[in-house]
Amino acid sequence: MPTTHPFDFDPAYGLEMEQLLAIGRPPEPEFFDAFWCQRYQRALTVDPQPALNASQSSHPDWQIIDITYLSTGGFAIGGWLLLPPDGIVTRGLVVGHGYGGREQPDFDMPVQQTAVLPCFRGLSRSARPPIPADPAGHVLHGIDDPEDYIIGGCVEDLWLAVSTLVALYPHLLGRIGYSGISFGGGIGALAMPFDDRIDCGYLEVPTFGHRPLWLDLPTTGSANAVQAYRQDHPDVLKNLALFDAATAASRIGVPMLVAAALFDPAVAPPCQFAVANALPKFNEIFILDAGHFDYRDGAAQQTRLREKIGQHFRVP
Repeated sequence: MPTTHPFDFDPAYGLEMEQLLAIGRPPEPEFFDAFWCQRYQRALTVDPQPALNASQSSHPDWQIIDITYLSTGGFAIGGWLLLPPDGIVTRGLVVGHGYGGREQPDFDMPVQQTAVLPCFRGLSRSARPPIPADPAGHVLHGIDDPEDYIIGGCVEDLWLAVSTLVALYPHLLGRIGYSGISFGGGIGALAMPFDDRIDCGYLEVPTFGHRPLWLDLPTTGSANAVQAYRQDHPDVLKNLALFDAATAASRIGVPMLVAAALFDPAVAPPCQFAVANALPKFNEIFILDAGHFDYRDGAAQQTRLREKIGQHFRVP
């Protein structure tokens, strides 16, 4: 764990690993499941109409194809489709990005199957006014109405990414995984319990877990903007409880790997561990010394983690 840092708060929050592993789930709203099940059923009625175009990018390990598909509300989602060089498709993988968006595909994924890398609505290739493209503005967009909140739309974008893979490769049904980091980890935790087409998942330093803590712990991440917003809107937690990644994670029934950090200035470790701890106990937690921060031994930990991820998504 880093011992020196430039922040005016402790990104470890004074907690040791044993204390983090003991963090439970927050109180959950009565209609949590109904809210998400209804949204999922509506999302299943959307035809994603994927459109593929040759990419100007190239890579020795992947065929790269530019892709767009339609999500809920007719929202056009842009991203990339990666195919193995031999074109043999045996697994699908939807890959979610962090709040910084993505400017190119993640070529270093430890898989050699098929991946679709969407840019969630409002960000990168899916930017569109009036949605702010910066994390602080994005995380607040529509926050006063659960039906319009941007985070719910991003969850639907993930579901429609799965629909896109199924439309392109019907034989992948039942062999589609999800991988997401930070913002994408929180979106994945919210989406996966309600989509039985996803057969396994990986979440790295996931956000949006245990919203009461998320709203209280100092951070440099997106929670900081919502904490400031709460000063004039003290009831914001009522809506955010429907978007709690730890509450959702308790409902995930497929094999999961979660990488959670002991030190993280952007996503408070108690919120990450709330997600990891909520999963059924047959799942695995990989401990990182730090997240969203460069540190000694970070490269070695990432190498070990990459091996774990490759094993996790390997097709039997």
